[in-house]
Amino acid sequence: MSDENVTISMLKQRALRFRDARRWRQFHNPKDLVLALVAEAGELCELVLWKDPAQLEAELREEPARGRFADEIADVQNLLLLLLLVDAIGLDLSEAFARKLEANAAKYPVEKASGSARKYTELG
Repeated sequence: MSDENVTISMLKQRALRFRDARRWRQFHNPKDLVLALVAEAGELCELVLWKDPAQLEAELREEPARGRFADEIADVQNLLLLLLLVDAIGLDLSEAFARKLEANAAKYPVEKASGSARKYTELG
């Protein structure tokens, strides 16, 4: 499996099979899935909290920090929970992503936003 040949639909089906084999659907309502996503993201945040960006970049080039970071990024829970959430609310993730990307392109036109970290309301 690689990003080159796996679709979102394929990942979603694997997530649903994983959930259903364990009979966990009963626990997977939108509220609890959102809270679980936040909790998982918090674990990634802990690895970078209070670190200077240059310090963090240096750490991420070396073990064991790089391994811990990779483990949190690859944590199956993050993508699994997102896929279960879109299923629970009947959302087409690809369509929602495309729509949001188009909206962001309008808010952040290249000629105004290129090289800037300012929020769209500050681009003028």
